[in-house]
Amino acid sequence: MRLHLPHRVSGTGLIVTALVATLAALVFPIWSYADRSGTGLDTLNAQTVSTRFGPLSATDRVFITKVRLAGLWELPAGQQAEERAPSRAVETAGEHLVAGHTFLDARVREVAAQLGLELPNQPNDQQQGWLRELTAAGGDDYERKFANVLRRAHGQVFSLVAQVRASTRNSLVRDLADDANTTVLDHIKVLEATGLVDFDALARDAATASPPPATRSAAPPGPTPSPGTPTPVSPTPTASFPLPPAASRPKSEPPRGSAAAGKGKKSPNPGRTNKRNVTSR
Repeated sequence: MRLHLPHRVSGTGLIVTALVATLAALVFPIWSYADRSGTGLDTLNAQTVSTRFGPLSATDRVFITKVRLAGLWELPAGQQAEERAPSRAVETAGEHLVAGHTFLDARVREVAAQLGLELPNQPNDQQQGWLRELTAAGGDDYERKFANVLRRAHGQVFSLVAQVRASTRNSLVRDLADDANTTVLDHIKVLEATGLVDFDALARDAATASPPPATRSAAPPGPTPSPGTPTPVSPTPTASFPLPPAASRPKSEPPRGSAAAGKGKKSPNPGRTNKRNVTSR
């Protein structure tokens, strides 16, 4: 009996060792990669390249491509509106599209050349479909489609412009985002000025495109009774905060004390402080 005991103990030890090894093999990958699964910062660093104008991220490159794509279909859509629009409002919107994207397309090609990026030379399949849809329409139906298809597309680009402008580290992309913001907002306004934009449809599209919230928020309070006669109150005086001393003066500004410096003149807007009258102390 004593001769076989070591063998039984050894066999049991091997089984226990094998179980421990199996458990370790299962647990180790979870432990070792728990914090290495790829964070947003890891992705940003992996997809960013260095340029002499600052880091260029994947989002920056997507933005540059989308600006180019927007011009490739919205400029011909604007030209079509100039020729076919029955109303002056839609014709005006077309004129803004042509002028804005002629300028913006020249800017994006300039930026892409400096960054060594390739740009598409034709609209994507979805954009070509929009152009075909507009071409097939006529009269009032054409005007409604023109206003709503283009307003929806501009709204999507507008959100990307804001994201890029807020986060880019590249100076060329930042300047391009400024130009795109001005141009896209102008187009949104002239499209809405046609009076044909379906804002309910835009809201539904935005709601279905966005992921639902992780948790439901509390319901807003219900309607309250109509207020009675308002009681006028004296406004609370607000503290005034002077502007800090100017760090430097514009080169084109005339010397202090000269008549051209505007000393003693009132600001054109009484509610604003004239920055040029703020001097270093």
